[in-house]
Amino acid sequence: MTESLYQKIAIDGLWRNNTATVQLLGLCPLLACSGSVVNGLGLGLATTLALVTSNAAVSLLRHHIPDTIRIPIFVMIIAAFVSCIELFMHAFTYQLYQILGIFIPLIVTNCALLGRAEAFASKNNTAAAAFDGLMIGVGFTLVLVLLGAMRELLGNGTLFANMHLLFGDMAKDWTLTIPHYKKFLFFILPPGAFLCLGLIIAGKNIIDERLKNRNKQTSTNVIGSKRVRTTGNIS
Repeated sequence: MTESLYQKIAIDGLWRNNTATVQLLGLCPLLACSGSVVNGLGLGLATTLALVTSNAAVSLLRHHIPDTIRIPIFVMIIAAFVSCIELFMHAFTYQLYQILGIFIPLIVTNCALLGRAEAFASKNNTAAAAFDGLMIGVGFTLVLVLLGAMRELLGNGTLFANMHLLFGDMAKDWTLTIPHYKKFLFFILPPGAFLCLGLIIAGKNIIDERLKNRNKQTSTNVIGSKRVRTTGNIS
C-alpha cells in the first residue's frame, strides 16, 4: 500500500468520512455513553480495538469466505472479538464496564464495524484493513471524547472526572473543577447530547465550507507572469 493511500485512509477516518459526524453511524452509543470524558474514551477504545481486530481477521480470511454467507460470517467474527474485549474490561476495568453496561456487547450491532468489514476489509490486504479500522475507530473516539468533555464541563462543571476507572489510581487527581459552577442538568440528559453533537457537526461543516472556498480562490489565481495582449486583454 502506497503512502498516498495511507494518507487517504487517515483523512477519511478522522475527518472526511468520520463515522459520527459524516456517516452518522453508531449514534445510539455515541449519545448514551458521552456523559463524561472517561465514558466516551472507554467506549471509544473498545470500539477501536474491535474495528482493528475484526477488520484484520476479515481481511485474512477474505479468500476463504463464500460470498453467499459472508455477512453472517462477518457478524460472527465481530461478535467473537467484542466478546473478548468485554471479558477483558470485566477483568481489568470492572467499574467502567458496569457504567457502560449493555453498550459494550452492543458494539457488535454498530453499523460501522460491519460496514468497514464489507466495504474495505474484505477487499484489501491485512495491513490496509487494520489501519482503516484504526483510523475509523480513532475518529469515532475523538468525537466521543469531545462530546463527553462538552457535556461533562457544561453539565457538572468538571473535566476528566473518574479517570481512575480507566487508568487506575494514578488518575485520581486528574479532575479539573470550575469553582462555584452550578450544575446544568440539561447537558447530562439526552437532549443535551443531541444539542452538543449538532454543534460539533455544525462546526465541522463550517470548517469544510471555509476550506472549500479557500481552495476555490487558490485555484482561480493565475500562477506566473502576466502579459498584455494587443487586444487590451491581460492574460
